[in-house]
Amino acid sequence: MKALAIFILLSSLIFARFEANPTQECEAYNNMKHTKNTHHVLLDRTKKYTVLKHHKGQNLVLIKGEQPAQRWVDDNCFSKAKKHTNKDDVSRAKPKVIKIEDALSRAAINMANSKHTKKYEKANISRQNLLTLSWHNAFCETHRYKKECKQSLLSGLKKKYSESHFVLHGLWPQPKSKMYCGVSRKYVGMDKHKQWNRLPDLGLSAGTRKSLKDVMPGFSSNLHKHEWFKHGTCYGTDAEQYYIDAVRLVSQVNNSKVGAFFMRNIGKYVTLKQVRHLFDTSFGVGAGKRVELKCKGGLITELWLHLGTGSDKLEELFQKGKITRSRCQKGRIDKAGFGR
Repeated sequence: MKALAIFILLSSLIFARFEANPTQECEAYNNMKHTKNTHHVLLDRTKKYTVLKHHKGQNLVLIKGEQPAQRWVDDNCFSKAKKHTNKDDVSRAKPKVIKIEDALSRAAINMANSKHTKKYEKANISRQNLLTLSWHNAFCETHRYKKECKQSLLSGLKKKYSESHFVLHGLWPQPKSKMYCGVSRKYVGMDKHKQWNRLPDLGLSAGTRKSLKDVMPGFSSNLHKHEWFKHGTCYGTDAEQYYIDAVRLVSQVNNSKVGAFFMRNIGKYVTLKQVRHLFDTSFGVGAGKRVELKCKGGLITELWLHLGTGSDKLEELFQKGKITRSRCQKGRIDKAGFGR
């Protein structure tokens, strides 16, 4: 009986699930042979993972949001550093381990901020930019699953800024091929596989984060990280200045006759001709020719503004921008809520 009890106890310990933080950023493979890693998934040391099974020096872990969600990683991905019997060895080893981890952590965060700064001062400075503004109500009609589009019970009681203003999609250096300037293959892979939550923090100030959350609902889905790594790294500044500039430009549109017109005509159809005329009266003659209207299913989804550089005022940026055509000639300004 005693032997049976010990066997049951050991079995429960072997097969019980538990949660743990990895000690290394290991690759998470689809199989035990480690021949395939769909989406190039790496364990995140700041997250806890459920370990489902242990077998032959490997752990089967659950990675939520991935397909497949169950992945195999080596035992050492969760093992702690081995203890040394010699006290002198321990005292020497501990500081080294801490320093290495700290250096890796700082390197990951600084990747998004300071690594490219010197390059900005030279060849990678953008001369033409495309400011893309979204009409969030229309975006959510076809993206209801997005975190920023989910409606709560209190949605009808308190109006959101995004329900009556243009919001920031991105600020894209041109030409279109100008992307991922100096970004490592690791982060390019994460971005392309939409693993935006795993991209390093941008180190934005509290003030910039607050203003960005107001004008970029996609912040809750880490859109700001995606936009920085894909486009912002080619802009010519660090992430802080990139978003300060972008927020300022969005505000100028929303505080102009263009913003007032869209707010006043929610639920109605408007034409490209009307919109371009409003840009001319708000930002100078010729500004309208540098505006594209983007539509989908009869709804206006975005405004694309072709701008130059060298100023923080839209009036001056439009004068240096590229004249463009617009396929969409007419669209409806969507109301908040689905199916309206």
